[in-house]
Amino acid sequence: MDVESHLSSKAQYDIQLVTRAVEKHDQAAYAELLDRYKESVYFLLLKMVNNKDDAEDLTIEAFGKAFKNIAQYTPNYAFSTWLFRIATNNCIDFIRKKRTVTLSLDRTFNNGEGSEMTMDVRSETPDPEETMIRKQKNVLMRSLVDKLKPRYRTLIELRYFQELSYEEIAERLDLPLGTVKAQLFRSREFLYNIIRNQQERI
Repeated sequence: MDVESHLSSKAQYDIQLVTRAVEKHDQAAYAELLDRYKESVYFLLLKMVNNKDDAEDLTIEAFGKAFKNIAQYTPNYAFSTWLFRIATNNCIDFIRKKRTVTLSLDRTFNNGEGSEMTMDVRSETPDPEETMIRKQKNVLMRSLVDKLKPRYRTLIELRYFQELSYEEIAERLDLPLGTVKAQLFRSREFLYNIIRNQQERI
């Protein structure tokens, strides 16, 4: 990978780190790239979603996607530009999905048997039917989580069922905060693959 002379010295050093990561699978290079940009990516995403937990999750996802596709980066422009584009696009997708879920509550949907149904938004207090549906969804989600390896299952359980913060999980499991965040990213990736495989079988 040739260092481009038109880039700043900081960007040129980033390219050296990327080269080490790609060609030598150098974990220290990945760690340094993460350390150099995690705060700026986090604050960029925080401005977009205005929620600290979502911004933290999206920051982990952004680095996960960037590192997974790091071999595709070319030094025609700064690594930071490429990284921020990935983070921004991923965040836009997140916002769009969240908005779709919210808006779909008062729209028609197919019940799987060819009939159109509507879901009316009424009281904030769920009726018995809604409570039963929510319980069924929780049972389904727990059955999928149970398919994960024990350490990933524990992380998902603590984060999404017990709703602990990253710091509380790190303290509970006696793990570094960075390890908790990285492993939670992997946990979600595994869980997504399980859910996708389930859907393909249906």
